[in-house]
Amino acid sequence: MFLLTPASSHADDHQPVILVLGDSISAGYGMSAQDGWVSLLQERLRQQGLTWQVVNASISGETTQGGLTRLPSLLRQHKPELVLLELGGNDGLRGLPLNLFKHNLKQMIMLSQQHNAKPVLLGIQLPPSYGRRYTQAFARTYPDLAEEYQIPVMPFILEGIGTDAEKMQADGIHPTSAAQPQLLNNIWPVISPLLKTKDS
Repeated sequence: MFLLTPASSHADDHQPVILVLGDSISAGYGMSAQDGWVSLLQERLRQQGLTWQVVNASISGETTQGGLTRLPSLLRQHKPELVLLELGGNDGLRGLPLNLFKHNLKQMIMLSQQHNAKPVLLGIQLPPSYGRRYTQAFARTYPDLAEEYQIPVMPFILEGIGTDAEKMQADGIHPTSAAQPQLLNNIWPVISPLLKTKDS
């Protein structure tokens, strides 16, 4: 199941679409969906007079493999111009081999490009308890792929949030509702240069 923001069964033909394919961080885990950064993104676009529609296809617990499985149908249905890929955290927490994690992200990047959509990588970092070698290699995957495919990247979307206990829920993994504006502010500089209207 995924949330359309604003509520709609199909993107308006005159509105370019941003597809957000993520996990619990983008699905708004532990809060009302309206408080999550994806809903705040839609509101900011409206405030700035940008006629984009945001489709949130994020699911709590999603992995890169799950995202890769769902992406083709989402691309066909919504025909997005931008695809924000916020996946990988659950792969890392489960210790998925890095080559599989990277392969899945590569496939999603290429699929998006084949459907004339611009992919954007929204990265995450793992707690140090997962081992320095693994966590460093995991973190490098996002900028390395961005360089390889010449696409935008935000290497760590929880910058300034993840290390502040007051901005994180009790599980230490998910940001609070109060931290969502900062989360959007972390992501906004990466996507704002890509925003336009079809008639502009």
